[in-house]
Amino acid sequence: MRDNDSATPVTAIAVPPTVNTTPAGSTTGSTGSSTGAGSAPPPGGSGGSAPRALTGTLLASLGVVAFSLTFPSTAWGLESFGPWSLVAARGVLAAVVAAGFLVAGRVRIPDRAHWAGLAVVGAGVVIGFPMLTTLALETSTTSHAAVVVGLLPLTTSVCSALRTGQWPSGRFWGAALAGASVVGGFTVFQSGGVVSASDLYLFAALLVCAAGYTEGGRLARLIPGWQVVGWALVLCLPVTVVGGGVALAFEPVRWTAHGAIGLVWVALGSTFFGLYVWYRGMAVIGVARASQLQLAQPLLTLVWSVGLLGEHLSPAAPLAAVAVLACIAVTQRARR
Repeated sequence: MRDNDSATPVTAIAVPPTVNTTPAGSTTGSTGSSTGAGSAPPPGGSGGSAPRALTGTLLASLGVVAFSLTFPSTAWGLESFGPWSLVAARGVLAAVVAAGFLVAGRVRIPDRAHWAGLAVVGAGVVIGFPMLTTLALETSTTSHAAVVVGLLPLTTSVCSALRTGQWPSGRFWGAALAGASVVGGFTVFQSGGVVSASDLYLFAALLVCAAGYTEGGRLARLIPGWQVVGWALVLCLPVTVVGGGVALAFEPVRWTAHGAIGLVWVALGSTFFGLYVWYRGMAVIGVARASQLQLAQPLLTLVWSVGLLGEHLSPAAPLAAVAVLACIAVTQRARR
């Protein structure tokens, strides 16, 4: 990885299209614009020639595909691991690889002022979201979870507005409330008129992940985005190691091919390959264009749920996913 691969997923937080990056090993936290290769082009810009723009689009699209496989991979992982041991093993494996990248890149330890923010990222994205969604997937289908978590871009936008004080337009809030209503109605309908425990886990996952993404977006203005993720993983390593040791004592491992593949993918595919190509793609084509690609993520997860897990979709699932996608598309236009 290189420092000029950094960016922040737009579903996490809206950030200025030009992000300052610093070479590995140099002091972070400087301000000002960068006109080097790491700068994101203006929203809607091609970021260079047509072939370069196509490359950026393909890279960002690969990131979306990688993220869309997270829930099906988690379901596979649960065939071999208990929920607590799966999340711990995922965190330990990802942290070891992250540490390797940070050491290989000779990346300096972040300033002390950044550690509180990194702790929020770790609590929300490294531990909270994986733990809550994994617990939900013990009783919920991946297609159901995909629709509910499809609300994450809107939840993150609300969290970002509260954090930064930059409030979007009324059109944005109208679309956000419509999306929330669709998801709320879908969950109640799917649960037979009541909200299930898995739905509560998913709603809690939305909140903690939105908080982590929001803080990560703020930090990514100061240090490269992949380093934010890497240091958050390393910071959580003591928790995941101890938690894994305790969990494995109560949750025996039953190795299967699906379980091994699921663990490797959620630890390395979603976290590293996905973020790597996503960041590189966004650095080429810009935040605005890349954001439109991620709107397809819940629908892709529905496809994997059927193709990989053999789930049978209720008619409400794709309809709700499309409705949420439409609401998010409106918010994206309203924010620009």
